[in-house]
Amino acid sequence: MEPMVKGLDDVPHGMTDGAPVIVGLSGGVDSAVCALLLRRRGCDVRGLFMKNWEEDDKDGYCAAARDLADVEQVCERLSIPLHTVNFSTEYWDQVFQDFLAELRQGHTPNPDVLCNQKIKFRAFFEHALRLGGQYIATGHYANIVRSEEGARLYKGMDPSKDQSYFLYTLGQTPLSRTLFPVGGISKSEVRRIARDARLPVHDKKDSTGICFIGERPFKAFLGRYIESCPGDIESPEGQVIGRHDGLPFYTLGQRQGLGIGGRRNAGSEPWYVGAKDRTRNVLIVVQGRNHPMLYRQTLMAKQLHWVAGAAPRFPLRCRAKVRYRQQEQNCEVIDVGDDRCHIRFDEPQWAVTPGQSVVFYRDDECLGGGIIDSKRHQENSRNG
Repeated sequence: MEPMVKGLDDVPHGMTDGAPVIVGLSGGVDSAVCALLLRRRGCDVRGLFMKNWEEDDKDGYCAAARDLADVEQVCERLSIPLHTVNFSTEYWDQVFQDFLAELRQGHTPNPDVLCNQKIKFRAFFEHALRLGGQYIATGHYANIVRSEEGARLYKGMDPSKDQSYFLYTLGQTPLSRTLFPVGGISKSEVRRIARDARLPVHDKKDSTGICFIGERPFKAFLGRYIESCPGDIESPEGQVIGRHDGLPFYTLGQRQGLGIGGRRNAGSEPWYVGAKDRTRNVLIVVQGRNHPMLYRQTLMAKQLHWVAGAAPRFPLRCRAKVRYRQQEQNCEVIDVGDDRCHIRFDEPQWAVTPGQSVVFYRDDECLGGGIIDSKRHQENSRNG
C-alpha cells in the first residue's frame, strides 16, 4: 500500500470527485511523481508540457525535444492526456529581457524566481484554467497550508531540496489553486516511488543551472547577448593584477574563472570577486573567503512580495537568507516606504549580491521577500 504523502494532506475537498488538475510536466522525475501521486489519489490528472525557450540545439545543450519525449512516455505510462504550450515569447519578454537588463546594471539576477512569478504561476496558471483545470500542480519541493485566513507557503520536507526560496513571489490567487505533491517527501523517496512505478524517468539526472541555458558554459552563452567590455582587475589597494572579460560575466563572491590564481608572490589564499566598479569598468578582487570586503550586515530590498497578501507589522523580527543554499539568519526588517525595506542581520553576511533575492522566514513558513537593491546602508567591514 502506498504510504500517505504529506504533500497531499491538504488536497482541497472535492478534488477527488473529478475536479481537473493540470500538472506541469517538465520531463524530470519530480513532476512525473507529482502526476503519479495525484493519479493514485483519484484526481482527474492532465499533463501540460511548457516550452519556454526557442533554442538552437545544434550543440546539444538544450533538451526540450528530449524532455517532451520523456513527458510523452510518462503520460502514456500513467494513462493521462497531454497538452503542450509554447511560452517562449512570454519568457523572452518577461524573464530573459529583465535578466539581461539586470546583468548590464552590474547585478546578478535570479531568473528562476522571475520564471516562477511570470511563467509557471501566471502564464501556465492562466492557460491551465483555459484548459478547464480547477487546480495546477508542480514538482516543487514546498508545501501549502490552507485555512480560512488564506494559503501559507512552507518549506519542503527535504531541506536539501526545499524550493520555497524561489516561490516567495506567489500570491494568494495561485496558491489557493496549487498543489505541491512531493513537498512532503524526500528526493530519495521520490526516486523510489518512480522506480517502483516503472516510470521511464526514475533515474534521469536532475537538471542544473539556469533553465534556458542548460549545461552549456554560462559566459559563452551570455556572449551572444551582452557585448564584451574588458577591463582591469584590481586589488582593494588599486594594484592591477589582471584583466576581466566584462563585469556582467562575474558575480560577488565568485572564485572560479578569474584567471589570476597563479600570480607570483600573491600568497596561497584564493581570490574572490569583492566588488564591481562600473564607473571605471574595474573588477575588484580580494584574497581569502573571510576578507572584510565580502561581508555586509545590512541591505536594502525592493519589489517586495508578501505571501499573505498584506505586509506584516514592522519592525519585523524574523530569519532571512540572501542566496538559495544559505541557512536562514536572524534579522530585523524595517519598512522604509516606496515598496522597499531595510534589513539588518544580527551577524554580517557573506557576498550579499544586488539582483539576488532576500527571502524571509518564520520557522518553516516563507513570509515573502524582495530583490537586493543596493549597497546603501551596508557596513564595509565584517565587524562593522
